[in-house]
Amino acid sequence: MTIQPLADTNLFKPIQVGRYQLQHRVVLPPLTRYRNDTDQAPTELAVEYYGQRSSKVGTLLVTEATFISAAAGGYDLAPGIWSGKQVTQWNRVFNKVHENKSFIFVQLWHLGRASKPDGLKARGLPYVSSSANYITDEDKQLAKKVGNELRALTVDEIKQTVKDYAQAAANAIKAGADGVEIHGANGYLPDQFIQSTSNTRTDQYGGSVENRVRFVLEIVDAIVAEVGADRTGIRLSPWGLIAGMGGAAYNPEETFGYLLEQLEKRAQEGKRLAYIHLVEPRYGRESMHIGSGVVPGDNAFAFEKWTGVVIRAGAYHEDYNHIKGHVNQNDRSLIAFGRTFIANPDLPERLEKGWELNQYNRDDFYGVGAKGYTDYPFHK
Repeated sequence: MTIQPLADTNLFKPIQVGRYQLQHRVVLPPLTRYRNDTDQAPTELAVEYYGQRSSKVGTLLVTEATFISAAAGGYDLAPGIWSGKQVTQWNRVFNKVHENKSFIFVQLWHLGRASKPDGLKARGLPYVSSSANYITDEDKQLAKKVGNELRALTVDEIKQTVKDYAQAAANAIKAGADGVEIHGANGYLPDQFIQSTSNTRTDQYGGSVENRVRFVLEIVDAIVAEVGADRTGIRLSPWGLIAGMGGAAYNPEETFGYLLEQLEKRAQEGKRLAYIHLVEPRYGRESMHIGSGVVPGDNAFAFEKWTGVVIRAGAYHEDYNHIKGHVNQNDRSLIAFGRTFIANPDLPERLEKGWELNQYNRDDFYGVGAKGYTDYPFHK
């Protein structure tokens, strides 16, 4: 695929993100790759992979989603950042990125009900969420079969989970990361609290919008207290339908609008997050189907509530004119590219100069070894 050079757009204009000055606005978003070892620690392949994608000076990378604790996980070969070995191995990755004079944030992850009850059972861990609402009947039947049924986190467990997020953030900075990103999107644990389709609690963490966003705001405040607001970002997917999110009565602008208002309020008090990372509603489409209805799919409301930096992610490789529109419409947008950054380790250079792009191979996204991971060529 060939494209028009984007050198004359805001995509290649420097921007301040938290405490860091980026040289351009092409971002590597979090991309689960399953190339870690059995201790859920990055390997030398990860050092090479992130090193390749940080080759242009001043690039911002966000790591693949990384478990904050053993209890947060359940997926083999996905990384964590709670053990000494994990911290040590991540340090090797971060050092390589810094050799290239680029920046890297760790995305902090808790699966909640998106985990698998049998995998958790094998580890002696409970299957938990905001409420005891399964994503699918298959999950429910499997949970019953293995004797690890989904249950709501207790208030004490919620408080401990918030502490786990803060500790994971501290571990990431100790390992040499430039910052952390809270994974509040795509139906994982924070999203399970935020959205009414999954959260049916009747205590201080359920019911009203204010109560449903309490958990994620407690995570934000704990991490900011630990590592600083200017080293903290958060990813949100207001229009996401993955993992049982959405619903016929769901109002993204009300729910996420309130959350963004609270983050902006903190910003005005001197605790502005480095960025908000928004998953776009599968871009180019004017509407999204939610439940049996159709509602507008537009993140414009987020820019009204939040006045800081925004990373925008979602299928931008399908329409490069769309990139120009989004990155040029204001001076605080960055664009994240997933599949094309997998296939093009030098993607920023290719976009800047209009060089031909390598095609990605979806079959290799979640494989093992170097194939489809570190073997995509740089432009000649």
